[in-house]
Amino acid sequence: MGNAFASCMPGKQHRGAALASRSKRMGSARAPRGGAAKLTPAEEEMLHRQALAMAIHQHLDAGGSMSRRIDAGAAGSMSRRIGPGNTSSRRHGSLPDSVTNAKAVQVVLENLETKKIVLVHGEGFGAWCWYKTISLLEEAGLDPVALDLAGSGIDHTDANSITTLEEYSKPLIDYLSKLPGNEKVVLVGHSCGGASVSYALEHCPEKISKAVFLTATMVKDSQKPFDVFSEELASADVFLQESQFLLYGNGKDKPPTGLRFDKQQIKGLYFNQSPSKDIALATVSMRPIPLAPIMEKLALTTEKYGTVRRYFIQTLDDHMLSPDAQEKLVRENPPDGIFKIKGGDHCPFFSKPQSLHKILLEIAQIQAPATLLPGKAISEEVEENTEKS
Repeated sequence: MGNAFASCMPGKQHRGAALASRSKRMGSARAPRGGAAKLTPAEEEMLHRQALAMAIHQHLDAGGSMSRRIDAGAAGSMSRRIGPGNTSSRRHGSLPDSVTNAKAVQVVLENLETKKIVLVHGEGFGAWCWYKTISLLEEAGLDPVALDLAGSGIDHTDANSITTLEEYSKPLIDYLSKLPGNEKVVLVGHSCGGASVSYALEHCPEKISKAVFLTATMVKDSQKPFDVFSEELASADVFLQESQFLLYGNGKDKPPTGLRFDKQQIKGLYFNQSPSKDIALATVSMRPIPLAPIMEKLALTTEKYGTVRRYFIQTLDDHMLSPDAQEKLVRENPPDGIFKIKGGDHCPFFSKPQSLHKILLEIAQIQAPATLLPGKAISEEVEENTEKS
């Protein structure tokens, strides 16, 4: 892939503003064991007002560059801790009722390979976009961490100066390299964040228990992340010549350095099912997208990338990465499991947070099988008709 990146080892120099963004533990109220409680309208409204107020405040303080810990403590409990229950290990082809019938997922924390879930945002986003997911996972007893990639959130790197996927992914690689001893994480990547997840799988496979691609660029060896979107946005060559969304940070006479969609395009592509309040949060929080990382071919090997279990979450009302494009991804680069969210747009952490949460809990509990049987991937579909976002 261009520059080779050194193997991840503890003690590696940490760079930039890789943000470990966690919400504080929510209020003390708990629902009865065995069921996940939903937010009341008042709790939901208070939580979002805090997130939006913080985003606007940071936008004013940092010139539009923001992503900090979102403290929702005063909003009440976002999700009550799910009581322990019998959780059998997932085998290929099995379809537990807890997902298909949208019942509460039972969590046995002692059976988890790791409680640490690392959330990697997609293009233009930052750690801030995971605020609902962080709260839900923490209330389930897990340890979620959301990072800002270079030039994203409150990382101060100029997006126009990022020229490689290595530079863009460095906050993630630095974080993984600092994990103590044999500690591993479940790595979750959204959209073009999938390229950074793939990069981490190649360079730090020993630090990753499982990788989850959330409607993400799960590319093959020698493929560009941008190629995944080519059917929706045109080929890379045509896009670079004709797109009005390109940014030229080094001057019009130099190659483009970034990409930015306008407000209406963002709403139509990313948030066609998301609440208006989350669209408002994203509008004041999203930053320009570094172009070079998504135009770079990845070098992925079976000896490293291929050793970590991968899972793909499809969103079935996605306008940015169509269901057909997602099907093509999993067909050409088969994962170990496939999950589907009905009614989810490109940002299910906004539009379907409860469905996404249940899937992440399921994946976190999947035990490593004795052997992985090719072509026998788990496939599940989630529909949450009564979900409150």
